[in-house]
Amino acid sequence: MLHSCRRLRVLTWHVHGNYLYYLSQAPHEFYLVTRPGNPPGYAGTNGTLPWGNNVHEVSIDEVASNEFDVVLYQHRQHWDHDREHVLSDAQRRLPRIYVEHDPPMENPYQQWHWVDDPDTLLVHVTHFNELMWDCGVTPTRVIEHGVVVPEGVRYSGERDCGIVVVNHLAQRGRRLGCDVFTQLRSRVPLDLVGMEAQSCGGIGEIANLELAAFIARYRFFFNPIRWTSLGLAIVEAMTIGMPIVGLATTELSTVIRNGENGFVDTSTDALADAMHALIRDPALARSLGDNARRTALERFHIDRFVQDWHDTLTQVTA
Repeated sequence: MLHSCRRLRVLTWHVHGNYLYYLSQAPHEFYLVTRPGNPPGYAGTNGTLPWGNNVHEVSIDEVASNEFDVVLYQHRQHWDHDREHVLSDAQRRLPRIYVEHDPPMENPYQQWHWVDDPDTLLVHVTHFNELMWDCGVTPTRVIEHGVVVPEGVRYSGERDCGIVVVNHLAQRGRRLGCDVFTQLRSRVPLDLVGMEAQSCGGIGEIANLELAAFIARYRFFFNPIRWTSLGLAIVEAMTIGMPIVGLATTELSTVIRNGENGFVDTSTDALADAMHALIRDPALARSLGDNARRTALERFHIDRFVQDWHDTLTQVTA
């Protein structure tokens, strides 16, 4: 049914690679704005993700001379600058969507969103984010994550250790829970992977396509982040059958149910106790992981994500 529809030409930017890859599973043509050298926000198809043939690059100098059906913004720079200085007058009048990937960073409940436009649809990736942003007159919608993991990768959990997946943890500090990770690592065996993980005593970066198989050997996945959207790495870990331990903040508190598919709490003592319990009892970890996978398949299935995005794109361009 999806593939019998008209394929829309979607202009967008490479902001979050994995999210964009999952978005490109929708049956439309995606055109990524690029700059020479592929700097952040303009990386195009650069990297190791297996982009489909529906994902194309368009040089920033050639955007205005191309035809598109809808513009999908994903970062304030592109909304504030590229909309005015890169797009043509006609392209600025096209149907438009802005994907907000984060909760408000300046004020947790009072920050006004810069889009503030009744003719732009603001898509939030979690209900928590939609709740916390002041979106003014801008219409909003929530499209929760959907993920794909490599075929055949499943949780094994033989390592008596937890795994943490955060990029630039030392640089990003308290918001991403650098202090929480450091404190709990002194009490519980924890490994860290991600960009610049070595600066926190971690292992380093693992390639996107290798990450699921790498973390599958660990007993549990630990998320130390205080303030963020629901991380895709968490959902990917759940999909392969890993139990999750994390802070009972933001959207994660609606996903993890204690003693069923993992543990969440605002007490680091309680989290340490939960992690020790999983290390002592592999059978408990496997049971929670099975339930985590069930949760992920029910709530974050790629087919639901693709359908939600297809419906949204076709509705705004109708």
